[in-house]
Amino acid sequence: MNPPRTDTDASPTTSAAPSSPAAVLTHTGPMHADEAARLRGAAEAGATIVVVPEPDDTVAAELTGCRVVDDLPHTEWFITLAGGPAAARLEGEVPISSALRALETIDAETVATTSIRFRHHPTMAVRGLGRGRIVTSGVADLDALRRHDVLGVFLGRLEHPRSPATTRDLGVAVVGYGPFGGMGYLHGLAATETDGLRLAAAVDTSAERLDAARRDFPDLHTYDDADALAGDDTVDIVIVATPPVFHAPIGLEMLRAGKHVVVEKPMCLTAADADTMLATADQVDRVLTVHQSRRWDRDVLALRRIIDDGLLGEVFNIETFVGGFEHPCRAWHSEASVSGGAVYDWGSHHIDWILRFFDGEPPRRVLTSAHTRVWLDSTNVDQLSVWMQWDDGREATFRQSDIAAIRRPKFYVQGTGGTAAGHYRPLRDERIEAGRGHLDGWHHHAEAPVELSATTYAGNGVLIDHTIPTAPHPGWGFHRNLADHLLLGEALEVRPEQSRDVVAVLEAAHRSGDEGGSLIEIEPRG
Repeated sequence: MNPPRTDTDASPTTSAAPSSPAAVLTHTGPMHADEAARLRGAAEAGATIVVVPEPDDTVAAELTGCRVVDDLPHTEWFITLAGGPAAARLEGEVPISSALRALETIDAETVATTSIRFRHHPTMAVRGLGRGRIVTSGVADLDALRRHDVLGVFLGRLEHPRSPATTRDLGVAVVGYGPFGGMGYLHGLAATETDGLRLAAAVDTSAERLDAARRDFPDLHTYDDADALAGDDTVDIVIVATPPVFHAPIGLEMLRAGKHVVVEKPMCLTAADADTMLATADQVDRVLTVHQSRRWDRDVLALRRIIDDGLLGEVFNIETFVGGFEHPCRAWHSEASVSGGAVYDWGSHHIDWILRFFDGEPPRRVLTSAHTRVWLDSTNVDQLSVWMQWDDGREATFRQSDIAAIRRPKFYVQGTGGTAAGHYRPLRDERIEAGRGHLDGWHHHAEAPVELSATTYAGNGVLIDHTIPTAPHPGWGFHRNLADHLLLGEALEVRPEQSRDVVAVLEAAHRSGDEGGSLIEIEPRG
């Protein structure tokens, strides 16, 4: 039996809600009467107490209003959410691996159940006490519960219950609707399919693209100028999907007009512009975030999971790659005066991944080696390698190339306990069409999750190979999180400070390449 443990979690939650979250106390193991009295007093004063009760613990049963009726072993259990505000926009039934205590509720509300031999037993419950509450978890592994994509959100909502900021859907507008199948259409689909959001308007300087937007989404308003959008009271959120050089000026205009702002990656082209955007968002009390959508790529989620779970030990080197041998894009992506330069394209995703894998901490030093050797009609370089180093010696390299006839691995991650790698695979589409016969085509190699594997050291010269499955498809993860943040005050997944750090690295990398590979020191964000 584990000894009793009580922890305090008073870390702030990034929230649109007006009040700060109350303290959360966690108790595991046997409960003594004096501890129960202390926890009761904390709950009555407004705290949330999370308790994992032990079997036959009458003191805990009296405090929680629940008792353990079955102590079950560690395996995979399916947790069914009982509904209510805490379960809004969450999957109704999800698996988790943990030991489990089936509960009987005596003086508490059942909020989640588990089917055990075809009978549902309470496994999570809530009891109100004074200004606070007691949350009882039959899921014994609280760390697994908090890390879980769905149940971690559910528990967080039980710990910090909030009323929705509004009961109406939030109106979304896209500035820079773009071509068929482009970012405007993507955001339109996401807003249409995410509870709490509604596509309200689109802006584009091309009449043809606005016609396409109306065909795609017949109910939206269209504008040929962003200035007109500022006065549209049906729009709460503006998504800036223009070329990067316009991100800062349009984003600032929309913030000052009272809109929440989402900027496509990269956030902007300089750390100074990013700082201005952050300061302005703070001044006008609006949310600012960046559409770092590829944080939700299934291979990225899987790699993040094994890093967080410690499979590789302490990670000290990360290498990522994207590219091939073909002419670069002939649109604005390859024009440095509009895009910022080659590193601002895929680098916006890869640098963001690397910083997240290293717990969000930006590097201290950056050096870029760049080549222009084949595609002389483009202002972007043909190939670049961005090397980053942290003060503790950790390092990372991002490589992008349009002259790599054999692709490097997308991921190569080294830790003190093992190494993980992910290799691109060809994406070929084959079909037979009547009258035309066999047709085929190739899709961009970076649009599908890569095949991940890991090899870990077991001691005594023994290496163990692991196949790493990709994570389940997360749906519209970014947009769902944005809605949950604005409506329920939940933590914002892509905080603007993080995207500002990415921009600082991109700016330093671009400068280093221009200077022939100079070593750039990045000052810590104040």
